[in-house]
Amino acid sequence: MEKLLANQVALITGASSGIGYGVAQALAAAGAAVVLNYHSHAEAAEKLAEEIRHAGGAALAVQANVSDPSQIEQMFDACRAEFGTVDIVVANSGMQKDSAIADMTLDDWQAVIATNLTGQFLTAQAAVKEFRRRGSRPVSKALGKIICMSSVHEIIPWAGHVNYAASKGGIQMFMKSLAQEVAPERIRVNSIAPGAIRTPINKSAWDSDAALKKLLELIPYGRVGNVEDIGNAAVWLASDQSDYVVGTTLFVDGGMTLYPGFADNG
Repeated sequence: MEKLLANQVALITGASSGIGYGVAQALAAAGAAVVLNYHSHAEAAEKLAEEIRHAGGAALAVQANVSDPSQIEQMFDACRAEFGTVDIVVANSGMQKDSAIADMTLDDWQAVIATNLTGQFLTAQAAVKEFRRRGSRPVSKALGKIICMSSVHEIIPWAGHVNYAASKGGIQMFMKSLAQEVAPERIRVNSIAPGAIRTPINKSAWDSDAALKKLLELIPYGRVGNVEDIGNAAVWLASDQSDYVVGTTLFVDGGMTLYPGFADNG
């Protein structure tokens, strides 16, 4: 892979598994030094950091709960202590606590909103402050880049998952409003909205022939996505190749947002 992100520093929250893990691998392969945030899976984050260093890259694993402002501050302090600053921030941390509305507890509602939405607010807020503090760098046309990890469920309703869908719908307008606010400073804010991606969190949806067949009915392109698909999108959005892309959600979903259920009803 071309080193599109050479001499830049990237922070990825929720990087110890799934999409965050794949994004961190892709950004490192593109030349960025990476800070791998994790909440509770230190072994996986440390293993990835060691693999990146062994391959000639630079990496640091840092524990933080993204819904806690003091831990966010400590995470950015660790970025500065190790690499001097941060150029790219991927706000990826997310969780699900699914249930029907009548059975959903307030704790489950608040936990998902705290991580998925408030966590992105706190991470992006700290990123903007850091970009402003250190000023421009010759490594990028932008002062800084923020990538919010959303979902196709920012626009597709999802019964039985109202907390998750609400958090992703909130990310859509949060990202656009933030992009509008900071674009004059040449801070680029965008989102990636994955569709069905093979990760441990949704293994039951693709790990049997019957489940996979049902899932593929929702994907016109005929395959389930991989974390590499999201990693490649993140590299592009973080690079100067997308310098004129501001306030946009990039759907990486195999056509899921084309509402394939209507394909034969036109």
